[in-house]
Amino acid sequence: MSLDTVQQYLFDLQGYLVIENALSTDEVAAISAILDEHQLPEEGSRERFGSAPDGPGFLDWGEPFCNLLDHETIMPILRQQLGDCFRLDRIYGICMEEGMHRGALHADYGATSPFSGVEEGEYYAFKSNQIYNGFMVVTWNLTDSGPDMGGFCCIPGSHKSNYKIPRAIFDAPETSPAVVMPHAPAGSVTLFTESLTHGTAAWRSKAGRRSLLYKYCVSHMAWKSSRVQIPDNVELTERQEILFGEPGDPYRYFPSLFA
Repeated sequence: MSLDTVQQYLFDLQGYLVIENALSTDEVAAISAILDEHQLPEEGSRERFGSAPDGPGFLDWGEPFCNLLDHETIMPILRQQLGDCFRLDRIYGICMEEGMHRGALHADYGATSPFSGVEEGEYYAFKSNQIYNGFMVVTWNLTDSGPDMGGFCCIPGSHKSNYKIPRAIFDAPETSPAVVMPHAPAGSVTLFTESLTHGTAAWRSKAGRRSLLYKYCVSHMAWKSSRVQIPDNVELTERQEILFGEPGDPYRYFPSLFA
């Protein structure tokens, strides 16, 4: 299981990557059928569902959701970005209906982050052919999204920017050529670093949006004090269980996922 050199180049260049056909039509249909059985947010309400930490979130809804934890498509990319030791930090689903408003552009690390004093490239440094990235997001797209519909948007390359996002772009991302909405068909997976300036474009399609987000971080870091819990009704593999471990120094207190 190795990382394609084109994928490696494009992720480093753009700060994100869309991989099509990561899930089959049958896999998408199976997950969608389970979602239909659960109480998702009503139209026009807050669009997140199945969130964790503070429990297992949507992982408790069955094996198809847990199979995505260490899917073979994402693991080489996560390994390149986070090293051999990383953990699952957060999960949630997003559903959107036609007419739902956009979410603001933001970056959790880097020049545009809300934290003062962050060094340039601190969470996307590159030394000795090794990337030092802090947090990664994996978005499983269960429906089509892209320029004609809405959904994930970003400023490619902004994970390496030394300047905060200009107010003109922040206030009107819809009119800025710097902001792109990558085409991501159903069954694709979108990966991006939290250092990338990203957001959610307004949803314009009559067909709703459904996505599942899994957020991973290097083993010694955590977003908050609570943890995503292991689901009660699914038997996980040894590697999947490692992803739920408490934060710890890589190798010494947190095992490799690739031993």
